[in-house]
Amino acid sequence: MPFGNTHNNFKLNYKVDEEFPDLSKHNNHMAKVLTKEIYGKLRDKQTPSGYTLDDVIQTGIDNPGHPFIMTVGCVAGDEESYEVFKELLDPVISDRHGGYKPTDKHKTDLNFENLKGGDDLDPNYVLSSRVRTGRSIKGYTLPPHNSRGERRAIEKLAVEALTSLDGEFKGKYYPLKSMTDAEQEQLINDHFLFDKPVSPLLTCAGMARDWPDGRGIWHNDDKTFLVWVNEEDHLRVISMQKAGNMREVFRRFCVGLQKIEEIFKKHNHGFMWNEHLGYILTCPSNLGTGLRGGVHVKLPKLSTHPKFEEILTRLRLQKRGTGGVGRDVHLVFSCVSHSVTGAVHVLILHQRLTLLGHHHNIAERKIK
Repeated sequence: MPFGNTHNNFKLNYKVDEEFPDLSKHNNHMAKVLTKEIYGKLRDKQTPSGYTLDDVIQTGIDNPGHPFIMTVGCVAGDEESYEVFKELLDPVISDRHGGYKPTDKHKTDLNFENLKGGDDLDPNYVLSSRVRTGRSIKGYTLPPHNSRGERRAIEKLAVEALTSLDGEFKGKYYPLKSMTDAEQEQLINDHFLFDKPVSPLLTCAGMARDWPDGRGIWHNDDKTFLVWVNEEDHLRVISMQKAGNMREVFRRFCVGLQKIEEIFKKHNHGFMWNEHLGYILTCPSNLGTGLRGGVHVKLPKLSTHPKFEEILTRLRLQKRGTGGVGRDVHLVFSCVSHSVTGAVHVLILHQRLTLLGHHHNIAERKIK
């Protein structure tokens, strides 16, 4: 493990006051919830695989956060973490997900036929659309706690499952450690390649250990459906395509994800799930469906407007820059992941994009 004291049994020779972390300048959900009482009660506990409370909280200790950006500040190392350390994680989940209670039951609707609208997002602004989620394979620890052998076993299982797909999902797997220069260049050009984590939030949680061993990318022949293996989660499943037909993107996402899950179940390794948390993932922020929908939009005038951030906040959208000339903007409609609830209501996204277009036209007229 990459941590300094998490598995040091001598720490139990010291009183809680002497071991309790200094969180006085921290701005994350873990620091907001963790008390000396909770720390004292949980610090000598561990999951069956050996994950401890200090493992859970170390990334939040090492990364105090930003005064205006509230991060989660903790990760799970296995499925059992959410039960063994629930006195910490339940309040974190409630705080992060708008009051989601320990007695609540998660509702998931991944029936694409229930989607409202979404097949005609304005092509004047929308360049591409995508939906993604993460999935964890039952029977293995999560990436912060994986051993090398476990990680390789997960990769082997994932490759067997993904290479058995056919039809629109037929594709190829590219292991990071044996990728050719030509394959690497092509994946970079396709914007598919993920790099070794450099964010302290991930590295302090142990996500970059043994890199790139056991990691890889699979995508279908049409390059519209891809899976990252052993990044932040066991599997990161992404459906995407050019233009604004989010309905088709979501259909492919649901069908492909269902096919993958069925194959894993046949190998006696379904996905981690329970009726309270939904699908279980490394970061508490992604529990539930783990679903996030996004569109890459071109708003050259509005994105430079001084009230752009205010507009996004009102519409509950997140901005993620894509770099390059023109500073195109990737907007993420994230109410699904924030509230730990079910399917994407793309009709709402469409309405919000229409409002963005309206604001953009106003900004363009003013700048001219």
